[in-house]
Amino acid sequence: MRVLYLNPFHGGSHAAVAEGYAARSRHDVTILALSIAGGWRWRMRGAAVTLARMLRERGIVRPDLIIATDMLDLATFLGLTRDTTAGVPVALYMHENQLTYPLPPGRQRDLAFPWINYTACLAADTILFNSDFHRRAFLAALPGLTGRYHDHQELDLIPAITAKSAVLPPGVDLARLDDSGALLSAVGSDDSGDAKSPVILWNARWEYDKAPAAFFAALHELEARRVDFRVIVAGEAIDPAEPSFVAAREWLAPRTLHWGYAPSPLAYRDLLRRSDVVISTAVQEFFGISVIEAMYCGCVPVLPRRLSYPDLLPAEHHAACLYDEGDLPNRLQEVLADLTSLQRRDFRAIAAPYDWSRLVPQYDEAFERIAARSGLSPVVQ
Repeated sequence: MRVLYLNPFHGGSHAAVAEGYAARSRHDVTILALSIAGGWRWRMRGAAVTLARMLRERGIVRPDLIIATDMLDLATFLGLTRDTTAGVPVALYMHENQLTYPLPPGRQRDLAFPWINYTACLAADTILFNSDFHRRAFLAALPGLTGRYHDHQELDLIPAITAKSAVLPPGVDLARLDDSGALLSAVGSDDSGDAKSPVILWNARWEYDKAPAAFFAALHELEARRVDFRVIVAGEAIDPAEPSFVAAREWLAPRTLHWGYAPSPLAYRDLLRRSDVVISTAVQEFFGISVIEAMYCGCVPVLPRRLSYPDLLPAEHHAACLYDEGDLPNRLQEVLADLTSLQRRDFRAIAAPYDWSRLVPQYDEAFERIAARSGLSPVVQ
């Protein structure tokens, strides 16, 4: 098939999934993308116009299938390109959504962005969510979006959106984390303290939706309890000069093996492989790629009992690896005390099915089925 992949916010996991699929698919995948430099708000507002122009300027042949991601105003794009795209089946891939994404303190939700997600769902033939948690959360919130208006709420359209929704997890390049040489010295060859001290990993973004302050607080409590540990901080710092971030780096310095975004994929692999436990304190997580990567490298996960995490871990691991609100220090201390036993559990096997080698056939087959159902009637009739 000829597949046109529209990615208006081409960075992070959005770019990794697009490029990972295009590189491995048995189909001819053309990516039409915009950088993240303009910011996600401008991409949601303006990318449809720009991508429509790019489609014409590049003379792209009419595709057999269009894949669009959630940052695209899909209804506008299809309206602007109807002479080229009319009748082409469309799959909408939802990495995230602007209806249930938590806001930073003091900010009110601009409903224009959830509305773009909503109309994109109406315009698509199939909606693919990266996790079942994401699917459930978004569909449950939709009535509160459309139902807030005084008339023409069109609530009867929501079951139709539900009916054409499915789950397709993101492919992850886990193979790059396999053995490919000696560990790098980037993680620190001079390990201060006991060489057997357990290593706690943070490999998420340092931003409000990942709640780094809760991570700091838990480590403070462990230190007060005289629990032995070292730490690797490998997540991207959105604002490295933010005072709490600077303060944390200072007081954790004696325990730190590495601090900062990994300089290369190989360095990142080695940081994961040096770690024993991966922690999340997120208040937003629609899937959890960083946790999957860490588990693939043998880390024991310690995760909140919310969001996508209960679905990500099989039920037999919930008691040991999930924690309730306010209980992270206790659960983390228990995990460190029982680390040898927990490391015998095969967390790598939980992560392995998300490697592209396992998922790309599922992607190809799913998109073939969508393309075969051409001529579908739109939701709005």
